[in-house]
Amino acid sequence: MAGVYYYNGEWSTEEPKLLGPMDNAFWQGSVIFDGARAITGWAPDLDQHCARAIRSARVMAMKPPVTAEEIEALAREGIRRMGPEATVYVRPMFFVRNSIGSSQPDPDSTEFLLAIYDAPLPGFGGFSAMMAPYRRPAPDMAPTDAKASCLYPNSQRAAAWARAHGADNAVLCDIAGNVAEFATSNIWFAKDGVVVTPAPNHTFLAGITRRRIMGLLREAGVTVEERTVRPEELEAADEIFSTGNYAKVQPVNRYNGRDLQAGPFATKARELYFAWMQAQPKVVEAAPAAAE
Repeated sequence: MAGVYYYNGEWSTEEPKLLGPMDNAFWQGSVIFDGARAITGWAPDLDQHCARAIRSARVMAMKPPVTAEEIEALAREGIRRMGPEATVYVRPMFFVRNSIGSSQPDPDSTEFLLAIYDAPLPGFGGFSAMMAPYRRPAPDMAPTDAKASCLYPNSQRAAAWARAHGADNAVLCDIAGNVAEFATSNIWFAKDGVVVTPAPNHTFLAGITRRRIMGLLREAGVTVEERTVRPEELEAADEIFSTGNYAKVQPVNRYNGRDLQAGPFATKARELYFAWMQAQPKVVEAAPAAAE
């Protein structure tokens, strides 16, 4: 895929080859990443994604060699390099090179990488989902307050389990058996005119897009509840949908074998989000047309 990469003070259109078998990030998983988007010149909440990358690195005891503001400036430059019509994924990353002793990550060896690459925005066709027999870890079991790469194998195995059982995605519960999230995004449902999403409890990443859409729905007069969600509530939901940076808003069209439709709240959330985005200044503008 087409992309640009910033590492060690230089831009490249080739993916940098970085790690060897003795690097801590390679064999101990000392890696964090974040994910923003640029959509034909707009980069919604880019500053928040860059700030979260710094927070995630610090949760993982890293020492970020750049600031959030420096990441944002680099991201804007990379987005401009991809062009005004590009729809891309913006992935700042930190990783640890060296170990202290046999395996402890050395914070002073933290390195930074920025990857920006083509990633078409999915349509509004929706996906199927089912409850998976895997749970999100508690904060005393894993670094759940970071967007840490080491957390994702658990989500990947849940999604793989769902696909093996005929669904596109999985729903995971937390350690108490309450609904936490989809394997790849935050979860919402609507019932009797009220929109509900699980309250953050440090077992899942309460996303930036999630927070933005919650505010937009409330501003539009929609009742939104953040609270504990029991699995049986999804069985009776009028609609279920996801929010996340990659696809923004996606409806669930089948859950645990029950057919669903893209409902009015998912539709409204998507419309509100893109209307808000398009009211923001662009990171990069298209060049003016040449005079005839």
